[in-house]
Amino acid sequence: MTNLDRMIRLAEEFFETKNDPDQISVTDEVMAMLRTIHPATLTEERNEDGPIAWVLVVPTTHGVMEQFIEKKITERDLFDRTLPEGSYDALYLCSALVLPEFRGRGIAKRVLMSAIKAIRADHPIKSLFYWAFSVEGERLAVSVSRQVGLSLYRRTI
Repeated sequence: MTNLDRMIRLAEEFFETKNDPDQISVTDEVMAMLRTIHPATLTEERNEDGPIAWVLVVPTTHGVMEQFIEKKITERDLFDRTLPEGSYDALYLCSALVLPEFRGRGIAKRVLMSAIKAIRADHPIKSLFYWAFSVEGERLAVSVSRQVGLSLYRRTI
């Protein structure tokens, strides 16, 4: 099984997006739209065997962020309300996945920091937000927000 196959299976098992229409399901169509919003929305680290880490972020507006945090809209709604060629001031830290044998090396943080830096070069991002699915994800979000000096908002499960 290739690294790509393993990453896809890891994402499906962890987030179960196929069983939850309210989450963003990363299809070819969604990936194309994300790249239209900003090329750094999907960032990865690879080795000779393929991807070992993926990070998905969605730049959006503070208003959309507030609706999501307050559970007035779903993750899918957040994505649908984020229009290409907009001006974004909030960044949704949607997901970070690392193959098990590469965890604990700071790869997710490095890839996430790279994505944030690229998006901040084009948009006045003032805050980060996340939906914690794991303790590790929460730690990553907190660590990154401290390092970049941005406010961090959390949606509870």
